[in-house]
Formats: sequence, C-alpha cells, structure tokens
Amino acid sequence: MAKATYKDAGVDLDSYAQAMTRLPQLLGRTHTPRVLRLDAGFAGLFQLDFPSQLFARKYQDPVLVACTDGVGTKLKVAALTGVHNTVGIDLVAMSVNDAICCGAEPLFFLDYVAMPKDDPPLLEQIVEGITAGCIQSDCALLGGETAVMPDLYAPGDYDLAGFCVGVVDRKGVIDGSAIAADDVLIGVASAGLHSNGFSLVRKIVFEIAALTVDDYVEELGQTVGQALLQPTRIYAAPVRMILSHYRVKSVVHAIAHITGGGLHENLERILPEGIQLVIDRGSWNVPQVFGWLARLGEVEPDEMDRVFNMGVGLVLIVSPYYAESIRQQLTRCGLESWIIGHARQGPRGVVWAESSSADVNR
Repeated sequence: MAKATYKDAGVDLDSYAQAMTRLPQLLGRTHTPRVLRLDAGFAGLFQLDFPSQLFARKYQDPVLVACTDGVGTKLKVAALTGVHNTVGIDLVAMSVNDAICCGAEPLFFLDYVAMPKDDPPLLEQIVEGITAGCIQSDCALLGGETAVMPDLYAPGDYDLAGFCVGVVDRKGVIDGSAIAADDVLIGVASAGLHSNGFSLVRKIVFEIAALTVDDYVEELGQTVGQALLQPTRIYAAPVRMILSHYRVKSVVHAIAHITGGGLHENLERILPEGIQLVIDRGSWNVPQVFGWLARLGEVEPDEMDRVFNMGVGLVLIVSPYYAESIRQQLTRCGLESWIIGHARQGPRGVVWAESSSADVNR
C-alpha cells in the first residue's frame, strides 16, 4: 500500500517554501524603523512611539483603530484577465480607507490569502499589489497568512482578506458627533467602481451584455478588464495631511468612506440625531463607467445609488469656513473634489436636494 503524503492531498510543502522565499523582499519595502525585527517569529512587532526626529511619534492618550475587509467578487475579474497585482491595492484600500474615517494614522496591515494550491508566481503578484497599497498608505505590511485548501477552493479561485490597525489620540477621534447645521459636504473623487457591487457588475457585463474582459469599450477608451480592475483609490495620505494642518481647531467633523450602500447608507451611519444631510446630485462628475453599466443592464438610478459610489469615494463633512482651503489641499494632492451638499437641522437622515435631477450624468 502506498503511503499517503501531504502532496498527494493537494498541498506541496516544497512549493510553499518556494513561495515564502519570494515575500520578505516585498514586505521589506513597507517597513520603517517602527517595525521591530523578529526573524522566523510567530507574530509581527511594531513600536507605537518612536523617538527619532525623522519618524517621531508621541501619543498622549492613544486609541487603537482596527478594520478588516476583502475584495469580493472583483477577484473573479482578476482571474479572467490574469492580472493579479492590482487587487492587493484594493485589499489595503478597503480597510485603510475605513480606518482614516476615525482620524486614525494607519500603522500596519496583515493579509490572508487562501488558494486551492501553491502557486508562487500568483502569490508574488498578489503581495506585490498589497505592498504597493501599504506604501501608498504609509503603513507596514507586518505579516500575513497563506492558506492552501484544495478541497475548499476550485482551481483558479482564491480569496483575500485584509486587516488594518491604526491609532489616534482620543481627543482626535472623529465620530460624527460634531456635525452641525450649515456644515459642508466635500465629495472626493473615486477612481471608478472601486471594490463594491461586482456581483451586479459581472452579471451585467458578462451575462446580460455577453462581453469578455478583452473587448474594447469605445466610450470608456479601454478594455472591459482595464475598466473593471481599476484599483480602489487610497485616501490615507491626503486625509492625514488635512488633519495635521488643523491640529488646534476642530475643522473636520466627520469622514465617510463610500462603499456598498452608496452615499445614503454610508453617510447616514455617522449622523447624530437632529441632523439631516442634503445632497445635490448634479454637483459632481459621475465617471462614464457608471452610465455604461446602467445602460447595459437597464439599471434604475435608485439601484445604482444603492450599490455604487457613483464617483464619490470619500466625503468630508467640514466647517463651512474651511471648505475651500481643504479643497485646495486635495487639489494639491491630485484629487478632484466638489461641494456636494450641506448639513441642516431636521430628522436624522440623508436626502436629495429638491433641485437635483434624477437623471444627471446617467
């Protein structure tokens, strides 16, 4: 009788070892002196305060902020195109963009990659994207886990999960409680679809319209695959810059990351009682990819608003006096922004301005 081996069961430890040798150099790109070396350890070490002049950090009353998220079925599009070095950016963005909504400085990131078999080149592509996202976020990729589960994932499939830990001084926590009537809503441009609604996107594009990832879309000026794989924009650096600029005054009263649920759901969750937000639908530029999808799938405007960011990836709710100054800072960071609405006293919730057209840029 032949003796059973782990390799026979679908897990090749030699390939796994090869895959692991490809990663330390990528992780090292994200490390600062705050990462403490622990070679071959079971966990990662990170120093909260750091005394050097270059990397000085000193927290008076630190509060840790933790987030976790994934990429969702956008991974199916990556598999169809064979391009896997952008979804890692999405993975980092989805957690880091949540963390900064509390006013946090992202500290470090951990990843979890689940695959049906060991695939060193594929893993390297994925982690290449994750490290790129961490560098954009100024956070360290402190560690991670690769799980090989041949009976759980079909060939060609894989899944990603990410975990971000940040920190903010207690007095600097942003929770929306400071929102006041007449505050201004600054919408910051998304890079497109980001990482939400891809079950609907795939149904529209690949089932209803019967397109392939290689088909060229004239109105978008790119292939289907290129349009759908555009990475989620990471807002950590500009938000940290703005918050650092106003260290004394409370200027930014709330921040919302616009993901699944759209503007209404993600803004409503940060509102205090007695405050209503009024959004002017025609005040920003909706990227063409959303109109393209709506036409292909004959999707109602209300459904588009519920599922997608519609071109606004982040919203800052700020004191009206500082709104233009903040927009100028965003412009210097290369980000387009718009005044998309205001706060007023009223029943807690989010409404469209009465003058908003129901069909603008659709």
